[in-house]
Amino acid sequence: MNNNLINNNEINNIFNAIKQLVINSRNKVYSTVNTEMLNLYWNIGKAIMEIQQGDERANYGDAVIEKLSEKLTAEFGKGFSKRNLERMRKFYIYFPIATTVSSQLSWSHYLEIIKIEEKSKRSFYIKEIINARWSVRELQRQIGSLLYERLLLSANKDKILELAEKGQELKNSKDLVKDPFVLEFLDIKENTDYLESDLEKNILEHLKEFLLELGKGFMFVGSQVRITLEDEHFYPDLIFYNRLLKCFVIIDLKIGKVSHQDIGQMQMYVNYYDRKIKNDDENPTVGILLSTQKNKTVVKYTLPEDNKNIFSSTYKLHLPTEQELIYAIEEEKKNLELNEEL
Repeated sequence: MNNNLINNNEINNIFNAIKQLVINSRNKVYSTVNTEMLNLYWNIGKAIMEIQQGDERANYGDAVIEKLSEKLTAEFGKGFSKRNLERMRKFYIYFPIATTVSSQLSWSHYLEIIKIEEKSKRSFYIKEIINARWSVRELQRQIGSLLYERLLLSANKDKILELAEKGQELKNSKDLVKDPFVLEFLDIKENTDYLESDLEKNILEHLKEFLLELGKGFMFVGSQVRITLEDEHFYPDLIFYNRLLKCFVIIDLKIGKVSHQDIGQMQMYVNYYDRKIKNDDENPTVGILLSTQKNKTVVKYTLPEDNKNIFSSTYKLHLPTEQELIYAIEEEKKNLELNEEL
């Protein structure tokens, strides 16, 4: 057969069609296996709990699991260690209604979720895994960075309930802002000398992780995108677009306190994008000044009282502890009281 007669476009079309069939089939197999695995582990946990009903002795429960582990391992091999059986029991305890177990999560996801004692917090992370399609590694990072606690810093009671029931929802520009942002993935250590350019360079080198920290719907537009006003050039550090809120997001990086000059410059960037770049069907541009120290009073008196689009937030180069967040909450309360007095 003359190979010259083969139409490469036809071959490519057939190849792509078969490739998609293989991918779809593999996904169905994975989904079926995952569902069966979750059902099995849930039912094992249920069986263990039913055996223990009416006997509150902790050592009795441990003895049951240990004996079961020995017999199951002898019969089926690996996967039924005492620790794994304890996890299955905890899995059932936290999700006693079978229909609340989502097949959109893997067993590895659930192993991270059952480490969380607070029900509302578990619910939040489950919703986020489903909505944002987090991998297990991404879930570990978000739990470790205390995402839930950081979002609660500025939440009222209704918002807290909403977080648990629906996950994080972007309804307005303020929802784009966390305080603090956690940038522990950068190759920069705190208490060392570094420049704003070093910070920007590292963010670009870890763009995937930075997008994860920013949250849902962000797309990278560019860095140091030039704005020309008459014969002067200006260069905002980072430009993003959020497809959920349909708006541009400009981020300027600062070391030290935010000044009124920084705020004025950000206001200019936002005005320029609103007047020259954004389309009529898009929402107003959001500006975020990301610094090591906020200057809330200066921000308050530099911007209009009805400001809804320019925000000042801090960043940390390490994962915060719960104690640090508690301290941040207390400081936030003090600042609010001080601003009210002023």
